[in-house]
Amino acid sequence: MAITKEEINAANAEALKIILSAKPTLIGMGTAGEDIPGMTPTTILHSGPPVDWEHMSGPQKGAVIGALMYEGLAKDDKEAENLAASGKITFDPCHHHAAVGPMAGIVSYHMPVFIVENKEYGNKAYCTFNEGLGKVLRFGAYQPEVIDRLKWLEKELYPIVKEALAITGDIDLKAMISEVLQMGDDGHNRNKAGTSLLFRKLAPAIVQTHFTEEQKVKALKFIDSNDHFFLNLTMPAAKCTMDATFCDVNPKTKGSTIVATMARNGYEFGIRVAGLGQKKWFTGPAEIVEGLYFPGFTAEDANPDVGDSCITETCGIGGFCMGAAPAIVQFVGGTPEDALNYSRQMYEITEGEGTTYKIPALNFRGSATGIDIRKVIKTQIRPVINTGVAAKKPGVGQVGAGIVHPPMKCFEDALKDFKETYMG
Repeated sequence: MAITKEEINAANAEALKIILSAKPTLIGMGTAGEDIPGMTPTTILHSGPPVDWEHMSGPQKGAVIGALMYEGLAKDDKEAENLAASGKITFDPCHHHAAVGPMAGIVSYHMPVFIVENKEYGNKAYCTFNEGLGKVLRFGAYQPEVIDRLKWLEKELYPIVKEALAITGDIDLKAMISEVLQMGDDGHNRNKAGTSLLFRKLAPAIVQTHFTEEQKVKALKFIDSNDHFFLNLTMPAAKCTMDATFCDVNPKTKGSTIVATMARNGYEFGIRVAGLGQKKWFTGPAEIVEGLYFPGFTAEDANPDVGDSCITETCGIGGFCMGAAPAIVQFVGGTPEDALNYSRQMYEITEGEGTTYKIPALNFRGSATGIDIRKVIKTQIRPVINTGVAAKKPGVGQVGAGIVHPPMKCFEDALKDFKETYMG
């Protein structure tokens, strides 16, 4: 029997309830090899939907090269390229392993990861440290200084932060994200307030750790100087929130048309839908980001859209909360009024509104939450995403930031599959 409209609406209401009742909590740190399900020494996780080495974008290939050298599996970029193309490395999306990664999204065996648990539903999500801006692995750079920084993150920063988190205990990320939205962050591309609040939480504990004064000062300076440090916590917070909506996790969302994942690998943009389960991706060509470019770069230098960070928009923050972060337009382009209009428009394609994540400039209205593929098709309004821009050439790094949207094909294919699955 075909599913009824009332049953779809009930499933969507259940999915929204799951999103709003989630309790993403930072519970500690570990390493990808020890903590992420399914990791092996020759597994490389990447952002976006599945992609093979041949079709990987320039920045993703550059990041794979860097990761293989970081892991000691290759001595230089040529050897790394040959190894990546040999079939001896297993490539898989972060999203298939309860993980998320910004931009290229590369996660390898020895990388430290934050462990975030959804205390309401018991599922976890993982994300690496944020390296900062410029020539960094996630933007496809793999110069010696990039590898040296990754080694420092593993050998020095990770043990300090892990011990500090053992001192602080669990950190309620939902409450913290709610607060940063009142302080001018959007939860995706502007993280000054989030990083500041996290710094205030961690600093006293870092001082109490057993490490040398020099090591603790270096750790504190790194976190303080990296405004995007908090991004790698908003992402797994959103990830563990949305993963609980899949119907193969919670049967009550069977028949839901709510988007549970949006992700891009620099080649394709992919979505997954709560009522269609975790195994089905619906993809379309990744688009070029429209925005502001760093001096010396233009759109000609840009790679198509890449990264898992739009899990934040999927959860109702990020671009959906641009109205809470008017200063972000200085980074991605546009005007403060544009930022407000983006937030207003998203209510037309979502199931409901947030009860914790709110936008002060819209009279503290809850953020648009629960993207409905039916409403996207009906209105022809695509979700808005604010994001960084990676150079299409491996090894260059970040070249700008701006606004981008998923291709409509993702939603068209998802709705077609939904009809075949539930309506025959």
